[in-house]
Amino acid sequence: MSKDIRKEHTDSVLDGRVIARYEHAGHRFEIIIEPTAIDDLKTGKEVNLAEKMPSEEVFKDAHKGDKASADVMKQVFGTEDVLAVARKIAIEGDVQLTTEQRREMSENKRKQIITIIARNAMNPQTGAPHPPARIEAAMEEARVKIDPFKPAENQVNDVLAALRPLIPISFDKVRFAVKLSGEDYGKSFGDLKAIGKIMQDEWQPNGTWIGVIEIPAGMQNELIDKLNEKTKGNAELKLLKRGKEQ
Repeated sequence: MSKDIRKEHTDSVLDGRVIARYEHAGHRFEIIIEPTAIDDLKTGKEVNLAEKMPSEEVFKDAHKGDKASADVMKQVFGTEDVLAVARKIAIEGDVQLTTEQRREMSENKRKQIITIIARNAMNPQTGAPHPPARIEAAMEEARVKIDPFKPAENQVNDVLAALRPLIPISFDKVRFAVKLSGEDYGKSFGDLKAIGKIMQDEWQPNGTWIGVIEIPAGMQNELIDKLNEKTKGNAELKLLKRGKEQ
């Protein structure tokens, strides 16, 4: 490895990447990887590790740029395949972060969680969605702790449990009856399919379309705004039912 590359390895991060470390039987293995790739791997998503690492190398000390021995990798992991070893390190190893990185990753994860809750949750007393600002304020009041390494989806239930003593909140689905002219149907159908699930789909003799769409409760305003925009306010919507909390 050149001196310039060795110098880059003196920091725990290269251009926003992090070091993942795995230790076994007195041996240490480290990789440099994008933190989002670790999230994806832990949730079972397909990840092209070659695109998420600055170099396809496993180190015994990433700070110094010292590569791990192929023989030792074979001994510990049963393979010399760098990407196979990197996958195991990313999933089972520990992530080394600076204080600033931890803060930034926690904040990004917090925003992801707020977005998930805002899109899916509602006030069961009123049937209205909770704005993201209200969810964020309740999280701050509840002093919710965010794990920067745990996927956002896997933290939602714990966050909801912390919020329920402060605000009425549930994960529901709602159904709307929608009536559109034939012209507006062509403009709007793609948005309907993108936002929710069309439960009923029927054309009337006069050329109008009537359907029933089921959407996450937090997306009611988005549905209404989208249809009003596409139809210039001519869409007819009626709230039919509220689903049960998941």
